[in-house]
Amino acid sequence: MKSITKNSARSWFSHFKDTLRYSLHCIVSPFDGFWDLTHEKRGSMAAANFLVIMTVLTTVWKYRYTSFVFIRIQWEYFNVILNICTFLLPFFIWVLSNWCLTTLFDGKGTLKDIYMGSAYALTPYILIQLPMIVFSNFITYEEGAFYNYFLSFSMIWCGFLFLASVMQVHDFSFGKALLSIISIIVGMLVIIFLLLLFFSLLSDAIAYFMSLYKEISFRFY
Repeated sequence: MKSITKNSARSWFSHFKDTLRYSLHCIVSPFDGFWDLTHEKRGSMAAANFLVIMTVLTTVWKYRYTSFVFIRIQWEYFNVILNICTFLLPFFIWVLSNWCLTTLFDGKGTLKDIYMGSAYALTPYILIQLPMIVFSNFITYEEGAFYNYFLSFSMIWCGFLFLASVMQVHDFSFGKALLSIISIIVGMLVIIFLLLLFFSLLSDAIAYFMSLYKEISFRFY
């Protein structure tokens, strides 16, 4: 029984390593990579989750360990949870909006495919920005142009990969993918508006019942 468990664990870890390593292929050959990622099952949810977690950690470490020459943080006002949510919330809203609009544009990707494609598109952010955190502590402000160049390059690369993932996951043409991304962004704004409206109504309802409870308590007690 233990032997079977060990073999299954090794098999899972081997599959995880292979699918995680495949992210390197996706970033250098995005059109073939993202097609095979979902249609040929070359990706995995475990690797996608790992990439999302590493992106979150990279974002947090970036604020914590980057040289103060390039990032000045007032730590008494810094909120790690809020910092994490500023990435995770837009990311998951992007995935949700993308999935909601697949029917409208006849997209072929499932929610799982969209999530994996979006997660794998974050790979350049990790590969470039993580070393730049260390690099920032060994350069001067005058040499910061190289630092800013690589940070900008990582974001542009990720943006291109998001476009490629939309094209390949949904089997869209370039023009249709661009139109789809514009619609996804509009959909994200609608979702954010509905969330804000929901939480605003919820807070008003809670405040109403709290005031009602206090009024009843004052009258009867």
